[in-house]
Amino acid sequence: MSIEGTKNALRLEIKRLIESLSEEEKRRQSNVVFEKLLKLPVFLNSRRIAVYLSHSGEIDTEPIVRHIFETGGECFIPRCSKIEMQMVKLNSMMDWETLPLVKLNIKQPHLSEKREDAFENGRLDLIICPGAAFTKHGHRLDYGCEYYNKFFAKIKLIQSPPPFTVALAFKQQMVNQIPWEDTDILIDSVLFEN
Repeated sequence: MSIEGTKNALRLEIKRLIESLSEEEKRRQSNVVFEKLLKLPVFLNSRRIAVYLSHSGEIDTEPIVRHIFETGGECFIPRCSKIEMQMVKLNSMMDWETLPLVKLNIKQPHLSEKREDAFENGRLDLIICPGAAFTKHGHRLDYGCEYYNKFFAKIKLIQSPPPFTVALAFKQQMVNQIPWEDTDILIDSVLFEN
């Protein structure tokens, strides 16, 4: 089987595992991961944070977004077109509440809406990213669109050193090995219930 075929099979296997979780279990694991994040010094010391807006198959990031605003930080969120992803500023929780839902029931600003880009007036301190599966050593399996892989390649050209990266995962997303390609990214820290 090709590397891409192996990746797709793993994506499907992990998706089935997550779909078998109750909403209560997802909420419980999300709370555990959020508490771990709150103890991470790099999170506590970061002011400009990019964070994905979760769908039902991911660790819930709403409490993270809320915490960023409550502590006076700046929050940036993904906005994806067909070919690329940029991190744009989220202005408040009210702004979050009014974002439209796009595919996969993910909140995202309209592509035509003027938003500050994360690198327009500074740099990012931390990026909290999703993925289909992870190893405890930071290997990440994307969902197949490679938005984050391309975004991280771009960041390396415009910010040195690059921001610290954290991935959030259900324990069902943790695997021993992920097929690896040169375009894949290594995450600095993966938080999950263990």
